Amino acid sequence: MKSKNGIDKPNQLSRAVARGLRRAARRARETARRYGMPIYIWKDGKIVAVKP
Repeated sequence: MKSKNGIDKPNQLSRAVARGLRRAARRARETARRYGMPIYIWKDGKIVAVKP
């Protein structure tokens, strides 16, 4: 039986969340590229601005 959100197992929920996070990251990179803005990432223990 499926739950209210249409996902029936916790494993499927984690997959859906991971897929959504990857899609959001891709859109954020596209938007940053479009407007010439940097993306901030964690690298070597520091937060750095990277041009996409």
